[in-house]
Amino acid sequence: MSKQPKQPNEPPISDDAATSIQKLSRDLRNAAKTLGVREARYFVNIYYDMQDMRIGTGNQQRKLLESAEPSECMTWFNNNLQSLENQIKGVLDKWSAAQPMGEWARSIMGIGPVISAGLIANIDITKAPTVGHIWRYAGLDPTRKWEKGQKRPWNASLKRLCWLTGESFVKVSGKDKDIYGKFYKERKVYEEDRNLRGYNAAEAARRIAEDDRKPASRRMEAGLRDILATGKLPQIAMNERAKRWAVKLFLSHWHDAAYRLHYNAAPPLPYPIQHLGHVHYVPGPGAPGAQPTI
Repeated sequence: MSKQPKQPNEPPISDDAATSIQKLSRDLRNAAKTLGVREARYFVNIYYDMQDMRIGTGNQQRKLLESAEPSECMTWFNNNLQSLENQIKGVLDKWSAAQPMGEWARSIMGIGPVISAGLIANIDITKAPTVGHIWRYAGLDPTRKWEKGQKRPWNASLKRLCWLTGESFVKVSGKDKDIYGKFYKERKVYEEDRNLRGYNAAEAARRIAEDDRKPASRRMEAGLRDILATGKLPQIAMNERAKRWAVKLFLSHWHDAAYRLHYNAAPPLPYPIQHLGHVHYVPGPGAPGAQPTI
């Protein structure tokens, strides 16, 4: 068997090239304030796609190092991904900071420049007379199902953004200045108590029946089925429900602030409050008066 040639080391970036990259970064950031909504939406999507790719290449890089295989090229590629990711974040930082709703969103612990930019780029307040329109557009309406052969009934990018927002709220939930992470923790206790009391029995039965219709190779693990058989949902479901609730509360406050900013008037009450008799209110940060919750 012939010996494999040694992998060459990747040549370092020259001083001239490094200066060009830095200048490009400065030029981009200076132009970022005039970025269009469509461009911002693209940059948010590419940022998270690139982040996923960097994480994947980072894992591959570690495996190569553990097996003592050459990893110079993978290291070079991963470092460049990190550099581009940082530059895109810098552009979105400048753009979101220049938007009134970006300033409001960034005042919330857990909401950074990329998430705030994504919210502004994906939500058109002129098409959302109530926060319910945003919830549905973000895939947070449980009554909306994506049936086979039909067009996706929500915005996939906004749905991913909301999931990331929920994860961020969990991470900051122990900090003093946090707002929505504390709501997440309170809601999780509420959901767990309901689960123990058997309020999710119908949903557990539905999931079992749905699983029975699947081929044997695609059915759920036995442990999960055992939990559902008791009329309860698994712990992870309680966590996800609490996160979604906190995100929906945040979006209700986001809608309220954006609506007031655009129309100079208070928005209509959410459907659960206006039509279903829900009367609970939670003050929205940075906005006058009490804001409707869900």
